Amino acid sequence: MSEIQPPSASDIRTIVTRALAEDMGNGDLTTAFMDSDKIAEGQICGNEEAILCGSAWFNEVFRQLHPKTEIQWHHTDGDRIEAGTIICKVTGPAGALLSGERTALNFLQILSGTATVTRKFVDAINGTKTKILDTRKTIPGLRLAQKYAVQCGGAENHRIGLFDGVLIKENHISVAGSITTAITLSRKKMPNVLIEVEAETIPQVKEALEAGPDRILLDNMTIEMCRQAVEMRNASQGKRVQLEASGGIDLGNVNQVAKTDVDYISIGAITKNARAIDISMRLK
Repeated sequence: MSEIQPPSASDIRTIVTRALAEDMGNGDLTTAFMDSDKIAEGQICGNEEAILCGSAWFNEVFRQLHPKTEIQWHHTDGDRIEAGTIICKVTGPAGALLSGERTALNFLQILSGTATVTRKFVDAINGTKTKILDTRKTIPGLRLAQKYAVQCGGAENHRIGLFDGVLIKENHISVAGSITTAITLSRKKMPNVLIEVEAETIPQVKEALEAGPDRILLDNMTIEMCRQAVEMRNASQGKRVQLEASGGIDLGNVNQVAKTDVDYISIGAITKNARAIDISMRLK
């Protein structure tokens, strides 16, 4: 896997600060009666097979709580870990470890969950030329973090937000009047931006191909319809328009969709429905 860069340090710092404030409020009442300066050691254990992700957020939690906290990682983001794996060791003042445990694990669990389900989809289409993409269906406030987790899982990112790509969907088409008009207007206004348009029927694919977007989103199409769209695209003149299938795709049928030779398959569930991985911390 090529090296993947997490979001900027300032973005991670901002998200962690907000998460700690949400949990700590005016202070951790449970640790108030303890010797918070007593040095403790915690082991972070993965209790199920997973793809690890979220180390930078985990580190930042303890950095903000106490700068003397030391973390020794035995695995890096993107690694596949088995159940029972010791992921890292945390050493520092007991107060910081106890107060930061939940917030730090929350980041590690949900981001590892996103990376893990992503890898399942990537593995399911192994041997095809199709690539898995994420969507904008992310947990509010964690978009960049989840987009990074998707990369750790071996997939690619779709546009980050509304600001870095044009995706003309059914409601945009309704306002514009037609697929052709929507593509023409967006191309005129933004000639250097990737322009994608949604198609729900084969006639709409035909219209879109003639209008010349960069990519067509095949929305909720059957396997046979995807094959037809690929055949139409391959037979069309001019530039090669990319095809992206989306909607109603799960681990049970993703391989069949990939074998139609679409270029991309976008899966909202890898970020929207990601299940947190079972990861725990034990102090000694």
